[in-house]
Amino acid sequence: MHRDDRHPSRRAFLDVTGVTVAAGLLTGCSSDSAPPDRPAPSAAATPAPVPATGPHQAGITLPRTGQRNLLAVVADLGADVGPGPLLAELGEAVRTLTAGSDPRLLGLSPGDLTVTVGVGPRLVRTAGAELPGATDLPRFSRERIAPRARGGDLLLQICASDALVVPVAAAALLDQAGDRVRERWRQSGRRGTEVPVAKDLTAPRNLLGFIDGIVGPHTPAEQERDLWLAGPSEVAGGTLAVLRRMELDLPRFAALSVADQEAVFGRRRSTGVPLSGGTAASPPELGAKTPDGRYLVPADAHVRRANPTVVGVGHMLRRSYSTDEPTPGLLFISFQNTLRTFTATLTRMDTSDALLPFTTTTASAPFLILPGFDDQHPLGSTLFT
Repeated sequence: MHRDDRHPSRRAFLDVTGVTVAAGLLTGCSSDSAPPDRPAPSAAATPAPVPATGPHQAGITLPRTGQRNLLAVVADLGADVGPGPLLAELGEAVRTLTAGSDPRLLGLSPGDLTVTVGVGPRLVRTAGAELPGATDLPRFSRERIAPRARGGDLLLQICASDALVVPVAAAALLDQAGDRVRERWRQSGRRGTEVPVAKDLTAPRNLLGFIDGIVGPHTPAEQERDLWLAGPSEVAGGTLAVLRRMELDLPRFAALSVADQEAVFGRRRSTGVPLSGGTAASPPELGAKTPDGRYLVPADAHVRRANPTVVGVGHMLRRSYSTDEPTPGLLFISFQNTLRTFTATLTRMDTSDALLPFTTTTASAPFLILPGFDDQHPLGSTLFT
């Protein structure tokens, strides 16, 4: 494929240009209408940088609160492309981008930019058919997925507080990959307002108005148990990610009463507290009943159907983002150290979950998120020599 035909980089450039022009127009309007004696608004504090190197890749548990903006790019490698050299180059590009020393940032400050790189099952199988991440996802109900939007060889998850940094970093990474990759699909998203859930823990609201991502492995001990891969050595320090892009039927959900919406989720919309009581961080009491014998948390409520204890799996760490293109929805991203955590949960939800009828999945892919990297160990070097 010729360089001029690589659509991802050109589209990323246009995205940046359009946002920049829009920002300039808004700035012009503000300055023309503001009284001359009004002081200029102070610039927002630059978020702290996030180290790109370490035992785990950034963008999963670091920063602790997910950045506001995300772009996920899923691509395939050419048939004759060796993943080892490509991943090593991408890792070095991630280092220069997050350090602010890459001229392809066009003078923008990276702030809290993170790039998380994963490889799909086909590539994992070339390193070992029994390795975690070598298995494709099964098909589920309520899917309307075009062939190009299912699976993929390479994931670039790019997050930052500054919306301009995200497409610029994506264009730089795709430029680094060059003709060795061909984009399958991409999805941008934004996190909603963060709501306090517990001490030192917040979670965002989603497009349905509910707090999203309350339950998860949040402490280091829980993350060692349910999030990080402990072995084999080729993948130790990595994790498994599942991406699912879903359309949401907002008008039909909004037509429900608040009480009916809360019955769908099993939580209070305003606070995130389970219908069985407690605090937002309290586990739902699934056996609690009303005096007339009805479950406080309905039998088909989402928090009951997806409850890890009931399913018999570990917890997922979710970093989901709300979307508005191509239609309003959700980019569901879960991280776990066994794919069964996701597949068993969704299989149980498929049988009876009140939330699923409001969703349609339009893209889906699993990835092995590579272990962290540093000067001595390039990105992907434990898996691909």
